[in-house]
Amino acid sequence: MRRIARAVAAAVLLVTPLMAAGCGGGDKPRARPTPVMPSTTPPQPVPLTPDVASKAFQTYITDEDVARAAADERLALTWTSDGQSLLTAAEFRKAAFDGDPVRRFSYGKPTLYVPKLKADAYPQWFVASVDRSVPGEKKSKETALMGFILRGPSDDWHLTLATLLAPKAELPKIQLDPDGYAEALSADDSKVLIRPRDVGGIQATMAAEGAASVAAKVMKTGPLTSGYYQQTKRAKKKAKDQDLTLTVVYTATPYPYFGLRTKSGGGLILYSLFRNNALVGPGTAGAKPEIPKEAEHLLDGTVEGDEIDTTATFQFAAYDPPRAKNGKPQPKAELVADDGAISKAATPPIKKP
Repeated sequence: MRRIARAVAAAVLLVTPLMAAGCGGGDKPRARPTPVMPSTTPPQPVPLTPDVASKAFQTYITDEDVARAAADERLALTWTSDGQSLLTAAEFRKAAFDGDPVRRFSYGKPTLYVPKLKADAYPQWFVASVDRSVPGEKKSKETALMGFILRGPSDDWHLTLATLLAPKAELPKIQLDPDGYAEALSADDSKVLIRPRDVGGIQATMAAEGAASVAAKVMKTGPLTSGYYQQTKRAKKKAKDQDLTLTVVYTATPYPYFGLRTKSGGGLILYSLFRNNALVGPGTAGAKPEIPKEAEHLLDGTVEGDEIDTTATFQFAAYDPPRAKNGKPQPKAELVADDGAISKAATPPIKKP
């Protein structure tokens, strides 16, 4: 009995402090601490300098080569934007369709044209002029004009436009200040013959109307202007001979364009255009247009209806001369670089009446 009594007494001594701690007596309840989310400091704008541009260019060509070596379209698109993304995707798909490796490029030392922009003004941009070749391909060396863009302090630099200098064309000399910065042209610059924002529209007008267009008063005729008009005429005739109807329309794009002041007082303008084609059959049962060879990689090989629509993305550079003064002869604007390809294709079903 004594043993039992001692055991009970010990148990009471142990339980009493635990109950006291659990009930808290007259102590006030303690509030739970409120979780605090860690604060992040937004990225600060970095002024665009030639050194910043040089690092951005080198980073791009390194990353581009990794993506092309691996035939990784998704990775390649990480470093491009706008029209360049469309053309990059189309190039990778064509290589896969043909069973060929994706082209890889070897670059020379670039000349960078860096405009002096406000550090907190976006987008930031610069243009690179650089010799580019395809290893293993003879006579593949060309001069590429590449436009890079940064849309915000937390964004990465992207290649938004790339075009190739025509074989016999000379790149206009860009005006640089004592610190090596170029002068960016505004969309409405009045010192050049054609406002920078209108250069693409003038070219599209000549492509639609030919050498007789009023636009020919300010832009030279040639393969990339009135020449497009002649191409369209021939293509329409060929389509008609096959009982098909071809519609061709050149339009502006929503993508960025860049203007740099030249030493002559004019401007070098980089921009892009779309060419929209619609090839329509006669509407009779079983009559369908054939898929153009240059668009095969973008379609599944079937034409559901009697129409094939394609969109080509073209990227250009044009020399926009200064406005003549004192009654002197006025030079015309001239295309100096181009590149592009069909970037989209569709075969819409026949519309129900």
